[in-house]
Amino acid sequence: MTRFSQMPAAKQAGILCNDPQFQKFAAIRSGLPGTQFCASAAAQYLREACKIDSRRELNTDAIAHSNFAALRTTFDAWAGRIAAPNN
Repeated sequence: MTRFSQMPAAKQAGILCNDPQFQKFAAIRSGLPGTQFCASAAAQYLREACKIDSRRELNTDAIAHSNFAALRTTFDAWAGRIAAPNN
């Protein structure tokens, strides 16, 4: 079984968009607190946040991949999975 961190970024993004916690995070970040997105709305949020048209771009576009990594860090901190970065 492949570890999440070893999967291609596009596959990670697909899994993330199906995560209810990420769906709630995406709704909050979109200005809709108290709601939870469905997987397709979470995917749309992710595409906008990473400035891409398709999650496949995360595997080939270095800037998109960097944006995705930053989004994952922000989400992981929000979810309490990692310590919040100091700004």
